[in-house]
Amino acid sequence: MAGATSAEAGNTALISADPVVFGILMVVLGVVFVTEKSQHGFWKKFYAVVPALLLCYFIPGLLNTFGVIDGGASKLYPMARDYLLPLALVVLCLACDLNAILKLGPKAVILFLTGTVGVILGAPLALMIMGLFDPSLLDPAGENAIWRGMTTTAGSWIGGGANQAAMKEVYAVGADVFGKFVAVDVIVGNIWMAFLLFLAARSIKLDAMRGADTRALEDLRARVEKVSLENTRIAKTDDFIKILALGFGATGLAHWLTSFIVPFIKEHAPHLERYSLTANFFWVTVLATTFGLMLSFTRAKKLEGAGASKIGSVAIYVLVATIGMQMNLASIFSDPELFILGLIWISFHGALMILVAIWLKAPVFYMAVGSQANIGAAASAPIVASAFHPALAPVGVLLAVLGYALGTYGGWVCGQLLRMVVGA
Repeated sequence: MAGATSAEAGNTALISADPVVFGILMVVLGVVFVTEKSQHGFWKKFYAVVPALLLCYFIPGLLNTFGVIDGGASKLYPMARDYLLPLALVVLCLACDLNAILKLGPKAVILFLTGTVGVILGAPLALMIMGLFDPSLLDPAGENAIWRGMTTTAGSWIGGGANQAAMKEVYAVGADVFGKFVAVDVIVGNIWMAFLLFLAARSIKLDAMRGADTRALEDLRARVEKVSLENTRIAKTDDFIKILALGFGATGLAHWLTSFIVPFIKEHAPHLERYSLTANFFWVTVLATTFGLMLSFTRAKKLEGAGASKIGSVAIYVLVATIGMQMNLASIFSDPELFILGLIWISFHGALMILVAIWLKAPVFYMAVGSQANIGAAASAPIVASAFHPALAPVGVLLAVLGYALGTYGGWVCGQLLRMVVGA
């Protein structure tokens, strides 16, 4: 998902200083985790229904919605995206078993591609349905036509921000409708992610009910847990320093190499922009994951026993909180018909994925991560993947990378279908 919305136009939040906002977010995370581990009857019943990760996401969103903080003006999300997400990818990959990931088979890719098809076909379907109730939505004229704005969300929901920007230029999307669909992208996409996290907390029961084949996933989990048990020890200060040195060192290297790779591609192979290969974040994410996978073949793998994946999980939770603080739930009421359109659109995507997952008897993990690799790209696919198990975060990244490659093509095809619906 690309873009963010602030609580108000301009910075009118009660608290605007990022150090204070960061402190609030950490307190929120602390309260969530303390209550989740509480033995009190109320909290046990509460967390049996509501996943803790979901609260880490929605409470900051509520703070932004009610003007306590301004997520759009804050620099905390860019910090978490550029520093903590690559760190998490590196250290979560330390205990990774690449061979076991490859043994997950083709079902993950099939469900990812199903999600892409769901986005492409869901857009014209949603527009036709909403056009029955509000014919003005089908107006084909002008740069701010609804169908044009939908192409940018299609690019984002298949690939990412670079693909969204590409669709804005390809279909000459006006600034007004673009801004509205950025809000649809963020709010609807985040609601869908919340639903996926809800499913993740119940995946074992759901897989058992459907008779899903989870042997490959269980084998991967077992391999990672074996590595952790064989190397588990009481962590010392130097262990944490080593983990952070590897994580942030690889993060810095990824950013440094990206500063050369992107300008080189822009100068010598500008046509690769259609594949999002000129997007900085694409290369940072790919390189961080690659470095983590490379380290998993070295002695650095033993750092998992000192808590490497736990540090990665903490980074993921902070990232979740900073993503959540960009949500402005009040914006749903400013253009409700567009959000209804977005909900119909993503519901078609989700229904198609669920049907194919049932048909393939695929685990919930494949469906959830395949979906989020489309809708949320590399910024949030690892979050959903790690909700199942920290060792699975790289799967989310690998599928999200595939989404970057398909995003511009898929967005363009979707735009042509939308053009046909309105007769443009």
